[in-house]
Amino acid sequence: MPDPNFVAWFRSVAPYINSFRGKTFVIAVGGKAISGPFAKTFAYDINLLASLGIRLVLVHGARPQIEEELIDRGLTSKFHGNYRVTDAATLDCVLHAVGSVYIEIEALLSQGLPNTPMAGSTIRVVGGNFMTARPLGVIDGVDMQYAGMVRKVDAEGIRAQLGLGNIVLLSCQGASPSGEIFNLAMEEAAEAVATALRADKLIYIGDTAGALEEDGTLVEELTADAAEQLVKRGEWLSNDLKRFLPCSVRACRAGVGRVHLVGYAEDGSMILELFTHDGVGTIVTRDSLDRLRDARPDDIAGLLGIIEPLELDGTLVPRPRERIEQEVSQFTVLEHDNVIVGCAALYIMDAENAELACLAVDSDHREWGYGERLMQAIEARARANGIRRLYVLTTRTSHWFIERGYKPAAVEDLPDRKREMYNYQRNSKVFVKTL
Repeated sequence: MPDPNFVAWFRSVAPYINSFRGKTFVIAVGGKAISGPFAKTFAYDINLLASLGIRLVLVHGARPQIEEELIDRGLTSKFHGNYRVTDAATLDCVLHAVGSVYIEIEALLSQGLPNTPMAGSTIRVVGGNFMTARPLGVIDGVDMQYAGMVRKVDAEGIRAQLGLGNIVLLSCQGASPSGEIFNLAMEEAAEAVATALRADKLIYIGDTAGALEEDGTLVEELTADAAEQLVKRGEWLSNDLKRFLPCSVRACRAGVGRVHLVGYAEDGSMILELFTHDGVGTIVTRDSLDRLRDARPDDIAGLLGIIEPLELDGTLVPRPRERIEQEVSQFTVLEHDNVIVGCAALYIMDAENAELACLAVDSDHREWGYGERLMQAIEARARANGIRRLYVLTTRTSHWFIERGYKPAAVEDLPDRKREMYNYQRNSKVFVKTL
């Protein structure tokens, strides 16, 4: 029997499909993910993104494969900081390992067996000399030899291939104008490509579900400034995160829309991150995803979506749509990732008194402190209008307001205009706060 939730879920992803179509995503995936148990389903997910009209650039690494190649040849890995010291013998191992991973990814993206998610797909994968490199040189007295960094990205050439519907697959190596080949850090190569393309998203797939606090708690959102601070204090961060976060910060500040950090240990983590509102990883943005602003007429549908469930259970007084349309200028909304998740209204009664009304937060976001932020925004708005006393009428949330400085009051304490409109059938409790 079909899953009854499927239709609702499928409808819920329509806004993301519409938003992502034609956008450019750069996806950085390391060698561990490609050799892991979900490599095949990762290819399915890449196929799905391509099928939705998303322009994709994949940048792959090969660290574990390089390590295996070095061990097989009896060579020792040498690192300085986050970079592999790459002599001629090591470079030969790099080229062999990187080439094998590149071919493996091509093969994964060429699947098309019947009764699989890639049945009937015709993905074209192209590579090329889209990145030129330069040597890192000598760092702290250590000659990095054939370890390099990106010198230039041929953004125009990549865009031309994306415009043809091709997936561009780039490896962690690049040639210099003199013809020498250099070993590149995968995460820095992906950062350089995303920055050059002004990509809408840069997605790092690493060894943890996202950025973690010391106790293992997932950090769902970071601004570039907060991510920078996390790197400075985050001795507990995994090796991947220590590499990914600085690149994420630079990419955001250079104009990349958003950076997502997800783990390769969970099947479908990239899809869950991109196509669900809360995601499963960490999103890094230049500025906060939360935004308080005055409501606009085109917010009516979003306001109704927040208010109506609370009207139905009796928490809020029912308000006809027409009334909200007339009073929309009284509302403040709180957006999370461009979706309205909370609202509150300020109704001015007279020169010194006003009502805080219709404070509501979406049920999935009530533990994020949004209610308090909306309350503080309304209080600030009231002060700016010279209001001295702010009233609240509530049937369900008395203690919440008491804990935030509101004092019990009587109906008789209300200004004349509000007292005349008081609904004795609801028997709402009255609270007041002196601003």
